[in-house]
Amino acid sequence: MGLGEHDYALTATWTGDLGTGTSGYREYSRDVTLSVEGKPDLLASADKPFRGDPGRWNPEDMLLGALAECHLLSYLHACVSAGVVVVSYRDRATAVMTEDGRSGGAFTDVLLRPEVVVADASMIAAAERAHDDAHRMCFIANSVNFPVRHEATVTSR
Repeated sequence: MGLGEHDYALTATWTGDLGTGTSGYREYSRDVTLSVEGKPDLLASADKPFRGDPGRWNPEDMLLGALAECHLLSYLHACVSAGVVVVSYRDRATAVMTEDGRSGGAFTDVLLRPEVVVADASMIAAAERAHDDAHRMCFIANSVNFPVRHEATVTSR
């Protein structure tokens, strides 16, 4: 591992063998357990339209969650650097994934909608600018090939 490089590892274990493996498209569950050493397991599946368990996280949820969390964490850092005191942050993020008709598809848009509360009204302008800094800093947003937009609201308490 070189300077500035970070390695990540997880184990994805399919737990959906219903007794006949993948003998047919409807003959197996899409259940997966994602494990990272030292962390709780994450129960995952496909999204419901793809025969998955709607009570488990799916890859689409996790990608949207990664983008929203990365922006949030980058934003908090940008605010500290700008002298902005954030007291509350909540994002109601949405995403669009479009199927291509050939058993594939891609995300075509993500919209982050952070609702931020800062400690003082004098911090609002800097807090609004910090979203652009956060977008530039976000490792995940910089790694995808579709737009990750943000429409933030910043108020003070």
